[in-house]
Amino acid sequence: MASDALKQAWDSAQKKIDKGEAESALEILRTDAADDAALKEVTTWRIAGDAKAHLARESGIKKMYRDAVNHYEQALKCNQNDKKSRRALNSLRSEMDGLGIRAGGKAVFWDDGAPTFVGLVAFVVVIGLLLVSLKVIPDYLAEEVEYDAIIEIELYPDAAPKTVASFKEHAAEGRYDGIVFHRIIDGFMIQGGDIENGDIASGWSSAGTGGYSAIYYNQGQQNDMTSWTMPDEFDSSYRHAPGILAMANSGPNTGGSQFYLVDKDSTPSHLDDKHSVFGLAVSGEWMGDEMSGINVIDHISTVPVDESKPTSQIPTIQKVEINGDQATMYINLLDEDGNRDGSNSLPGFSVMASMGTLMLAAVAIRRL
Repeated sequence: MASDALKQAWDSAQKKIDKGEAESALEILRTDAADDAALKEVTTWRIAGDAKAHLARESGIKKMYRDAVNHYEQALKCNQNDKKSRRALNSLRSEMDGLGIRAGGKAVFWDDGAPTFVGLVAFVVVIGLLLVSLKVIPDYLAEEVEYDAIIEIELYPDAAPKTVASFKEHAAEGRYDGIVFHRIIDGFMIQGGDIENGDIASGWSSAGTGGYSAIYYNQGQQNDMTSWTMPDEFDSSYRHAPGILAMANSGPNTGGSQFYLVDKDSTPSHLDDKHSVFGLAVSGEWMGDEMSGINVIDHISTVPVDESKPTSQIPTIQKVEINGDQATMYINLLDEDGNRDGSNSLPGFSVMASMGTLMLAAVAIRRL
């Protein structure tokens, strides 16, 4: 248990942050919350992260953003279940993604306009391994991946407990397995989850017209699950932004199983207080490459469509795994017959990957 003196230091630092005096808050933490006991407390690191985030937004300095991320991550090492730290970290990462700031890695090689020692060594290594990489990297990238896309989602039970509970139940029962993203609008959102008519094996010709709540919330006929709907759940602290997961509906209090994910560079504020926000895509993979959840959504949004309906590459949910308040969505691109798309292993891919490697090496050399 934290001592009274430490709690007082936290309180004083928080008040300084609230007044916009982030540097003073950090000084308090350095002076009164720097012993071993204080550094094992999640609150110490979370407040330090809040202070650094404030300074980053005020100055625009990338290193400040990265410092804030590091402090929030340290807080979660102290207590991985701390929701305040998790929410602050995810929010900051989404903000950095929108600003084009990477959470880490870049500063190791290039910092404040000059190459670091590690960057200089990396330059030599890049040159030495370039010829080898032209053979090894393309062959590695050309290997088939199990899933074309993976989206890691943090659910928001505090903001929308009924919506999250229904989503978890549908996922646990496998109702989202084989369901397509039937409506895709690049620069806006991708929509799926019609568990009644969105099965690719059934042709999904009527996708977007069905779906129901997994739990009875006194809406619909109790003995007819397909009539169940959910009440809207609006929280002013959770608004539409890139990566947001929200419930689709056909009017007030008509949510069922359909949902949508907001695309990159889209901030559809006109949907606030009309659709329940219940999660955020925080990370993921596209064709085996790790990236932010927002960027995975952006890749999915670029598949060929005919009036928002996907055609030759249909993003199809293979399964949704739930772990606490984290959901992992596994997606493959399928054709109209339900066969796996093979675009990631087209003839000539190795040649294109080799050219890309050369270009990346040229950029690295130029920057150094």
